[in-house]
Amino acid sequence: MTQQQRILIVDDDPIVADSIAQFFQGENYLTATANNGKDALAIIGQANNHPFSLVITDLNMPTMDGLTLLKTLKKEHPDIASIVITGFGKIETAVEAVKLGAVDYLTKPIIDDELRISVKKAMQQHILLAENKHLKDQLDERFGMGSIVGNDHKMQKVYDLVDAVAQSKTTVLIHGESGTGKSMIAHAVHTQSPRKSEPFVTFACGSIPETLLESELFGHVKGAFTGADHDKAGKCLLADGGTLFIDEINSATPTLQLKLLRILQEKCFEPIGATETKHVDIRFILATNQSLEELVKEGIFREDLYYRINVVNMLLPPLRERTADIPLLAQSFLKKYNQETSRSRVLSDEAIESLCAHDWPGNVRELENAIERAVVLSRDTQILPEHFPDAIYKTTTSQIYQLPTTAQSNVTHFIPALADGWTPTPLNEAMQFPELLIIKAALEANDWNRQETAKELNINRTTLYKKIKQYKLDQPA
Repeated sequence: MTQQQRILIVDDDPIVADSIAQFFQGENYLTATANNGKDALAIIGQANNHPFSLVITDLNMPTMDGLTLLKTLKKEHPDIASIVITGFGKIETAVEAVKLGAVDYLTKPIIDDELRISVKKAMQQHILLAENKHLKDQLDERFGMGSIVGNDHKMQKVYDLVDAVAQSKTTVLIHGESGTGKSMIAHAVHTQSPRKSEPFVTFACGSIPETLLESELFGHVKGAFTGADHDKAGKCLLADGGTLFIDEINSATPTLQLKLLRILQEKCFEPIGATETKHVDIRFILATNQSLEELVKEGIFREDLYYRINVVNMLLPPLRERTADIPLLAQSFLKKYNQETSRSRVLSDEAIESLCAHDWPGNVRELENAIERAVVLSRDTQILPEHFPDAIYKTTTSQIYQLPTTAQSNVTHFIPALADGWTPTPLNEAMQFPELLIIKAALEANDWNRQETAKELNINRTTLYKKIKQYKLDQPA
């Protein structure tokens, strides 16, 4: 059964409040009354199990007036619609009430049909507000800190920086290889900031033709150039009040760099073809997959712009430098794609070993794609190494782990990459066999005492255990 919608009537005249309440009870609504804004907020705060859909409020009241109530509702209960009623109607007050979110503004004496129509419109607004809040909650869940997986100490530093800068307007520069999650970190900064209810707008310099870069960022007016048959709001205007994330800033043209410098410093710009200056309130987050310092030295990137954006610098490590996070990330993506495909796949131990051995040139994005592929292609419950792309599967072929039967001859004879002089091989793969020999020799020298072996190799025991498992080194009986 559909739950009855609740209306709270707020008026310092109890007769008026009770009269409106009785009217809507006859319209099949549940009602409650309050004599001022402070009491109204207390009633709303206690209505957890059956919240209010609409507040109908007078303006002139003691303790807390109607406009103050509207301001509080907008901030603390944005999904509750509101209607203003007053016996002293002024255009200025009506405009202010609408700016604060009021659906309608009615003057006393109230006509039943007008009130009925106004409430019907407000209830539709409530549904839209509730849906909007639900979607924002989903975005917070998807892009908030809870969605970022990783225990590596380098990522912990990133989390600390996100927490530290989120509450400020400080410009943030995120540096990392493609696929490391720069856009997700930028969104996490936004969702933890006071601007989280305002727009988060993305602008990727590298994906837009040079001729359209300025138009996309700053907008244009009709007739500014051939094909500009209407005014267009650019990303800067769309991000006003919120956050603008500029990705691949390293590929910005010299002209665009100059204009970015101005808007970063003065928070103003002119759309292409316009004479009117637009002033905006934007928090800037920028990202690069190249060293801007090197680009400055080469004369490709403006030095003054570099120092302007390099206020807080976040460095995202590539996945190959945080291998301990690979199983965590893999399980997270597995859960996501199991839900999307209504499957219940699990990663086998061999699959996890295969993932941990790969170099991940595409970083986290490549890992996510590999897991999605495996979930779709695997027919059995278990995901095996062969369900991954060839580049990952071939990395962990077992032949490199086979120990020689004798330890006489030059060790290079037993290293596939050096067996015939030189066979082109990724370095991490070529180094696996020497690493295996070293670990095995150290274990045997210490009678397989892992603590002593880890101490001699200057690695922690957890790393040693993982290597023993990776190389399938079993202690002799």
